[in-house]
Parts: sequence; structure tokens; C-alpha cells
Amino acid sequence: MTKTLILILAYLLGSIPFALVVGKLGYGVDIREHGSGNLGGTNTFRVLGVKAGLIVTIADILKGTLAASLPVLLSVDIHPLFVGLFAVIGHMYPIFAGFRGGKAVATSGGVLLFYSQFLFLTLIAVFFIVLYISKYVSLSSMLAGVYAIIYTVFFTDDIPLMIIVTLQAAFIFYRHRANIRRIMNKTEPKVKWL
Repeated sequence: MTKTLILILAYLLGSIPFALVVGKLGYGVDIREHGSGNLGGTNTFRVLGVKAGLIVTIADILKGTLAASLPVLLSVDIHPLFVGLFAVIGHMYPIFAGFRGGKAVATSGGVLLFYSQFLFLTLIAVFFIVLYISKYVSLSSMLAGVYAIIYTVFFTDDIPLMIIVTLQAAFIFYRHRANIRRIMNKTEPKVKWL
């Protein structure tokens, strides 16, 4: 398999809109027409509940993990983080859902789960600490991205990881533009279960 084909495959994996699939098949609901309209775990939690939210979040994480593992599984000489980045792009702009996707958080995490389990676990910890304090999922996601950059810059010498983590964080901030405005205006929804 060529490098181009593996990147296309990673993009297609990332493009699988699990929130849309779970919503339509399991609940008869097009999640794009409810809540924030976002095809991600957070909107699924809000619209369809905990079970559906967990299924979508885990599936979105694992598609990033699977995409990053493709170079190893298919014996292609290409950096797994670079391949995983194409899955993240697929998640944000999925060909299977009119290029209207999620906000890159879970799938980005899944890529890191394959490449650096310690970073992934500490990211989860940072996310939930910020969530506990702020009650904002969006802020927790963005600050987890900031943490990832700080961690890779100061505690590793892994240049590809630094680059990909910085790109992932940039994607996350870009996709949360509206959330940033709502946080500043104090209109961003807070989680009620924590």
C-alpha cells in the first residue's frame, strides 16, 4: 500500500460519523438537527444521553487510534502521527456527512492513545480536573490541548509529536470559536452531572 492510499484510508476512517450513525440507527434522530448540531460526543451526551454519548466518544477515540496504527498494521514507512492527523481532519470534515463534523477532541486523543499512552492518560486527567472546576466541556478540551503542547515542549524531545500536538490544539481552538465567544459572554452551557 502506498503512503497516499494509507492517508486516504485514515481520512475515511476519521470521516465515519459515529454520532450520526448512533443517532439515526439507535434513536431515529439526526443529531445535526439538535443541540449544537455538532457531530461529536458532547452533543450526543446532551441530546441522546449517557449511553449514546459514551458509545460515540469511545468510537471517535478508537478511530483515531486505529488510523495511527495503520502504518504498523500495513507495514508502510510513514509516521503514525501524520497518518492519525488525517483521521482528525476526516472527523472535522467528514466526506460521509457533508463535511460537517466534530471538533477534533476525541479523535485527536485517540491518535495520542496509540502513540503516547502516558500523554493520553494525563490529558484525560487534565480534562476532568478543568471540567470539575469550570463545568465547561469546551474549556476543558482547549486547556487539555494547551497542556499537551506544554508537555511535549518541556518534557520530550519528540519533534513530530510537538508538531502534531500543536496542530491538534490549533484545530481544537479553531473548532471551538463559537464556544470561546459564549464563555466570554457567560452563555456557554455547563455540565450538570459534575
